[in-house]
Amino acid sequence: AAELQRLVTALALVQIALFAGVRGKINWQVFRDNARFFIAIGFLIAISTSTSYVAIEYIDPGTASMLARVGTIFSLGLGYLWLHERLNRPQRIGAALAIFGVFVINFHPGGQSSSLWLGSLMVLVSTFCYALHAALVKRHGGGIDLVTFLLFRLMTSVFFLFVFTTASGQLVWPSGWNVWLILLAAATVNVSISRSLYYIVLRRVDLSVLTILLTLSPVLTILWSILLFGERPSLQGLLGGALVIAGVILVTVARRK
Repeated sequence: AAELQRLVTALALVQIALFAGVRGKINWQVFRDNARFFIAIGFLIAISTSTSYVAIEYIDPGTASMLARVGTIFSLGLGYLWLHERLNRPQRIGAALAIFGVFVINFHPGGQSSSLWLGSLMVLVSTFCYALHAALVKRHGGGIDLVTFLLFRLMTSVFFLFVFTTASGQLVWPSGWNVWLILLAAATVNVSISRSLYYIVLRRVDLSVLTILLTLSPVLTILWSILLFGERPSLQGLLGGALVIAGVILVTVARRK
């Protein structure tokens, strides 16, 4: 899975590069002027991606999923301490509801093992690196053209991902056009479109608010499972989803006021 994710990111880089070329947005002077910034976020994203996949070898998916929600707390902390963002009292209550709801949805006890602590540490490192990358982008990336930013963000991420893959001897090329078509679809939806929307919203709202809005992801996963697979959510999932929705609504309404 880790090797496929690297190829997905590389395909997204090709898509964004083609789009940037057509729009005349490939400006290498921007990269030279902001090289340390792009290298830093590319490195953080690569570390986050690599460690999250390696962690699954040491920890059960249920515990990993729950620990990954700590990224919400990391982002809120960075927004408060570094970006000096503030949440009013209703927003703080909404944030607490949303975070608790996410933990309710994702809590699935798994078997304990002697390597559990190592997997847990890797998940925490992964989530912290991604939260730190988001804070860096919020602080230093707002003045860079979005398409140009995406191009160099993906370029540095792909570079470090392939360095890590080659160093670990895990570089694998899939065979068959059907596999490449699936990878292309994943690159288009999961990276090119998804990350573009993510950074557009990040430029318009505080990192803290975006982090709370993203807690809706598990709820949307439940809804997609119902629509696509006919799966009925458990009582635990419904309760957690209701808490998340209530928290997000509270944060959104309080922000408008």
